[in-house]
Formats: sequence, C-alpha cells, structure tokens
Amino acid sequence: MKTGLFACMAGGLIGLGAAFVNAAPPNIVFVLVDDMGWTDLGCFGSTYYETPNIDRLAAQGMRFTDAYSACTVCSPSRACLMTGQYPARLRITDWIAGHKRPFAKLAVPDWTLRLAPEIPNLARTLKAAGYATASIGKWHLGDETCYPDKQGFDVNIGGYHRGQPPSYVAPYKIPTLPEGPDGEFLTDREAAEAARFMREHRDRPFFIYLAHYAVHTPIAAKRQVFEKYKAKQDKENPHHNPTYAGLVESVDDAMGVILRTLDDLRLADNTVIVFTSDNGGLIGCTSNRPLRVGKGSAYEGGVRVPLIVKWPGATAPGSVCSVPVIGADFFPTLLAMAGVPQPAGHVVDGESLVPLLKQNGTLARDAIYWHYPHYHPGGATPYGAIRAGDFRLVEFYEDRHVELYNLKDDIGETRDLAASRPDQVAELKARLHAWRERVGAQMPTPNPDYDPAKANQGQRPAKPGKPRS
Repeated sequence: MKTGLFACMAGGLIGLGAAFVNAAPPNIVFVLVDDMGWTDLGCFGSTYYETPNIDRLAAQGMRFTDAYSACTVCSPSRACLMTGQYPARLRITDWIAGHKRPFAKLAVPDWTLRLAPEIPNLARTLKAAGYATASIGKWHLGDETCYPDKQGFDVNIGGYHRGQPPSYVAPYKIPTLPEGPDGEFLTDREAAEAARFMREHRDRPFFIYLAHYAVHTPIAAKRQVFEKYKAKQDKENPHHNPTYAGLVESVDDAMGVILRTLDDLRLADNTVIVFTSDNGGLIGCTSNRPLRVGKGSAYEGGVRVPLIVKWPGATAPGSVCSVPVIGADFFPTLLAMAGVPQPAGHVVDGESLVPLLKQNGTLARDAIYWHYPHYHPGGATPYGAIRAGDFRLVEFYEDRHVELYNLKDDIGETRDLAASRPDQVAELKARLHAWRERVGAQMPTPNPDYDPAKANQGQRPAKPGKPRS
C-alpha cells in the first residue's frame, strides 16, 4: 500500500494562483524542539499548553499530521536531518553516548558516536551556495572535533557534546554560550541570538538551525508563567504539568520573536520556516495520547512528532497533509527549496517534500523505516519498524516476534493484528529486512554475559564523541 497517496488539503478559500517567483534564494529558519510530543501544541490538539505563535505559523503554512522523527531518541534524528541519511546508514543509532546494559540478552553493535565532519550536510552545502549559516542551541553530535563550526556553520552558539542544559536560567554553564545576565532564560536567549543573526545577515540568504534545548529535562519555567498554568491545572487533562507547560510556552515565545523579526526586516515573504521535534514527548513530563507511550519506546509515541512548514508562495495557508514523512526528507526538501543541487555522490535516503508542499504531486516511496539496536529506559528493547500505508510493523530483535497495527483504525496501537494477518506480516517483515541490508544496518548480537537476573541493570554510557566504528 502506498504511503505517498496524495492527501494534502488546502485550508483556505483563496487558492495560491500563479507560482510565487522570487529572485533571491529563500532564507531558511529550521526550529527543532527537543522531546516535544505530537500533541504538545494548540494546533495539534492541546487544550492546556498555550502556543498562539506556533498556531499562527500553522495557519500560515502546512501542518503535517503523520510526520516522524528518524529515531525514538535525539542524536540519530539530528544526524539524519542534517545529512538526509537514515541513522542506520550513518551508524549513529542511539543518543550520544548511549545507555548500556551489560547483562541484557543482546549486545549492541559497535556504533558511531559522532557525526563526522566529512559527511555532506545541510550547513556545508548551503554555505557553499552563498548562505550565511548559524547553529543556535543544542548540537549533541560528538565532541569538539564535530561541533557545528566544524560542520559548515559560520557560528556555533550554545552547541556542544551534551544533550541537556545544566540550567535553563543564567548562568548556564554551557562552554560555547557566553553567559547572559543572571536570571536570563535560555530559550529567550536562543531566540534573541536568532533575531540578531537575521538582522546582521538580512542582505544575503541565511540558514538558521535553531535547536532549542527545551523542552528537555531538567524542565523549568518562569515563575509567573508557572503560576498561570498552575491556576488552570486539571489532572483529568492528559496535559497538566505547569512547569512543562511553561517550558512549552517559552518555545512559543521564541517563535513569536522569530516571526516579529522577519516582519520587521520585511523578510517574511521570502523565508521558509520549519518547526518540528527530534522525537516524541517524554512520559512523566507530558502525555502523547492518543499515541502509545513516548520517547525511547518502539511505538508511535516515540517517533510521531509535530511538523509545520511555511514556504511563502508555495504552501497554502492553513493546509494539512496526512502523507507520512520522516526526518531524512528535510535535506532534499530544503536544498530543493533553495535551488541548490545535492552533493555529488552523497546517498540521500529522504525524498523532497516539494510536491506535497505545493500540492501538485505525491511521493515516490511506499514505506518509511526505523532501526534501533539498543536498549532505552523509555522501554525500548532493540527493534526495527516499517510503516507502509496505514500499517506499522515492529520487529523486536530479542526474540524476533513482530507486532502489526493499523494506524488508521487504531492510532493508539492497542490491537496487534500479527496473528490474523500472516501474509501481510511476511511481506512487511521481508521489506524491513531488505531495507536493513540496503542501508548496512548494524544488528545486535547474542550477549555472552547475558544474565536474566541483571538484564535491566544499566551503567554509565561510554565517553561521548569518540568514534567506535
């Protein structure tokens, strides 16, 4: 069954008419939130979190209902969107430096703990085409030899090897971020840095990768905002954490700064904005309902994420697309928007979303894939998955059992159809195995130290940033 069936609908009464033509390449602002769940925005269904600026962005662009991160954790998803390659191909398959379970049933493969600078990526490719490039916020793709300034970014503001901030309130103690005044909030600072970069480079095309540390732990909120959400708290609402709500609002405030700055600089009509998350929401901070569980799991709650794309003159305001898309698609999509050729010889696993964004075509592929040969405290044991059409099959590597779900009828993955659909299971499983062969996926192996009594015991991860393959 094709995943590329055309299912993008315009939300307004006025059509786009003739294609928008602009002599200058578009500016690109890519906003990546850390651990934001699929329903953590007003425009994606939340009745507790307040996100008027992001909701306004959705009203100006296209909202994707079936968008996915490339992994259930952050580092692989980030490497994928930068390169257009699946984590399995990159062999960056866990958060850096990972969670180790020395007595588990399977031993994880000797995976790669860095994004090598020699791999073509968005920043280097756009910079070569004349773009000013900035990485602001979280990086988490290796040690200082792999930081953004080694990857084609003109500036690196706040990115280093860690995946969470020591503090959301200054002093931040982030070595690549000059300290702000005591009490400054980190998300506000990131937005201010993005606005400053726009002002300084308003006369040339720019690419800003604004990767918020929010809404990752340790969650924090401004006192006044916390009190607002505390007053409206309803424990019957799946979303009811006032501290997390305040952190979500800080991300929305940042979007407000971006939109206002673009308007002030008269750049809004030639700036692409992408807003998404690197994986599903963390259970305990938020709820991903109706999706099953969240970050670090094998199910939809771990990988289905909000996605909004505003491309002035191309995306119909208020449009909605239900075609499944994945993080590997950003690389070819953004290069196509910019009119920049893909690097010669670079294998790209994603597909350009331009036909969906313009509502004049569909995608060629008929499936998307995941490969996570690791253990995670969020519940994942080593697994692989495929989504084809409405169906998602998950294969668990410890015992090779599979589960099959019809997401159209059962978005919460509550009814396993594997036993009743053996032919479909066999087909999807064969396709998943063939894909693993094509991308060179590393598989876990039997663990000679396996001890059922100690299987769930973890230990500190390996030192981050050092290549192991």
